[in-house]
Amino acid sequence: MATELTKGQNTSLAAGRVTVSVEVSLPVDVSALLVTGSGKVRSDADFIFFNQPQGPGVTLRQQAAGSAGTIDLDTAAVPPDIEKVRVVVSIDGTGQQFGQVVPPTAVVRDAGGTPLIRYVVSGLTTETIMIALEVYRRAGAWKVRAVGQGYAGGLAELITDHGVVVDGAPSAPVAAPPPGPAQRPAAPPPGPAPQPAAPPPGPAQRPAAPPPPGPQERSIAGASGTVNLTKGERVSLRKGDGGGLSRVRMGLGWDPVKTRSLFGSREVEIDLDASAIMFADHQPVDLVFYNHPRSKDGSIMHTGDNRTGHGEGDDESIVVELGRIPAHVTSIVFVVTSYTGQTFAQVENAFCRLVDELTNAELVRFTLSGGAPCTATVMTKLYREAGTWKMVAIGEGAQGRTPLDLLPVVGGFV
Repeated sequence: MATELTKGQNTSLAAGRVTVSVEVSLPVDVSALLVTGSGKVRSDADFIFFNQPQGPGVTLRQQAAGSAGTIDLDTAAVPPDIEKVRVVVSIDGTGQQFGQVVPPTAVVRDAGGTPLIRYVVSGLTTETIMIALEVYRRAGAWKVRAVGQGYAGGLAELITDHGVVVDGAPSAPVAAPPPGPAQRPAAPPPGPAPQPAAPPPGPAQRPAAPPPPGPQERSIAGASGTVNLTKGERVSLRKGDGGGLSRVRMGLGWDPVKTRSLFGSREVEIDLDASAIMFADHQPVDLVFYNHPRSKDGSIMHTGDNRTGHGEGDDESIVVELGRIPAHVTSIVFVVTSYTGQTFAQVENAFCRLVDELTNAELVRFTLSGGAPCTATVMTKLYREAGTWKMVAIGEGAQGRTPLDLLPVVGGFV
């Protein structure tokens, strides 16, 4: 049976090769510090973390992508001037604190996986980083001490306290996903979509509609390449020969945010979803998204879900057959929502582009420069005017994890 420790207690380590893991109900990073008798590292090489997973006698082993990993320790290989190996646990950019979850449990196991020592790290409150335990030398033998020391100053305070010098500063935490069901919502029920609720009174609470037609409108006719739109700008989709486009693809893309912290650079995967909402005047009549990939009339199709933002080019695409759209549909609004709840302030290179599916030529591109602290963006709109399809760049932030959440908001743009 494993030896149970409480804060400050110690016990002998019976094995020379052990692993240390941490059981906790939120994403964390596990790392290790090799310190001398002065309590300092000899150099930055004694800081073992995901960007530097190996050191003398200590290895960080990632068990799966996104997992905290375990510390493998071979006490015989630890240099003689290293007196302590401290196991550090830090919350992985969710904005949460240890006091908000069930206390973490640090477990020391032998090479065969048998638990030797367990320590429930209780008493933490607002800390986001802490030393769980340390493996240390005493009179020629190795022992384990339950530490449970949190650092109010976060990572910067902890590594500075141990003499680590790493360029950069801690990045802003990624917003925690709002509470909600773990599963994606089911497809919308058949029949007309519900009438969106009327926006609350007051101009400050209702998104501004795109500007009226005027000198801001451009045309793809005669354009030598891509028409790059700015926010509020419009473009006519009539071709140079006077005809209209028949089949287009709205490609939407983004990049995982690259965070720079004292641990180094790291990507945070963000699950964004592209959706298309069809309107008959101000009434939503159909919705195309990851759980309902084809409109009821077959004129619009979602090509597949991307849950990370990895990959070049478009991350998600929606194909629109303009010639098949029913006559009562007057506009199609394209939105992007953050299913995992992070904000667009933490998304890089978000864009949408309109591609002629027959020639694969990019016609129009709209790029968001700097994201807002919101979980959704109303990107753009296709709409009919005098028998011609046109496109307007919107780029307005909103709040919502799914396109269904945005129905009351999007009505303000049609």
